[in-house]
Amino acid sequence: MTNQKTFSVEALELGPMENFIYIIHDHATNRAAVVDPAWDVPRIISRAQDKGVIITDILLTHSHLDHINGVEALLEHCDAQIHLLRAEAKFCNKFVDAALHYGGDKFMLGETEIQILHTPGHTPGSACFHIGNELITGDTLFVFGCGRCDLAGGDPNQMFDTLAKLGSEMPKQTVIHPGHNYADRPVSTMQEQIEGNPFMHFNDSKLFTKYRMVEHDKIRNSPYQPIVK
Repeated sequence: MTNQKTFSVEALELGPMENFIYIIHDHATNRAAVVDPAWDVPRIISRAQDKGVIITDILLTHSHLDHINGVEALLEHCDAQIHLLRAEAKFCNKFVDAALHYGGDKFMLGETEIQILHTPGHTPGSACFHIGNELITGDTLFVFGCGRCDLAGGDPNQMFDTLAKLGSEMPKQTVIHPGHNYADRPVSTMQEQIEGNPFMHFNDSKLFTKYRMVEHDKIRNSPYQPIVK
């Protein structure tokens, strides 16, 4: 019996905002999904060609421009199906041909199962993608940080609830793949976030909101590092 993974997740850091664009590769079929294509589509296509994979799906964690500005260019290269949550499609009023999902839905990339989680707070329809023991978190959860709640569609009370739910329900060994390279490391685990991410140390939504909306940006700068609870 082998423990070899049937899929892989590779990050490309692209653009002026340190975005992570992910390529999920289903090894059995060589199908690939690109998460949040943006900034440098030729680099994404070149890497897919180097890997020998066919891009069949585009997954969107949310609809802010820095995460979607490469969608149209990528669709000119490949016949891919876009996936996002219904709540996000309603919020942004885009992607009329997309496959729209509810939180908890699962779909297959070849032989790899992907579950889409509804994780509002950064936007109303923000999503995380759960694949095996890995979680692509977009701008919901960064390594030792979380997404802003003062941009279009943001809600700190929803973010508080979302992070509390992720911390309590996700296995502690889950590997976190964030939407931006804002920390002292590109990946982490849920256990490390519970222990060292200040946004996961609040039991009161009002205190969380004050920290997220007022205090955090005055006292912390990237690259983020863990803090002692």
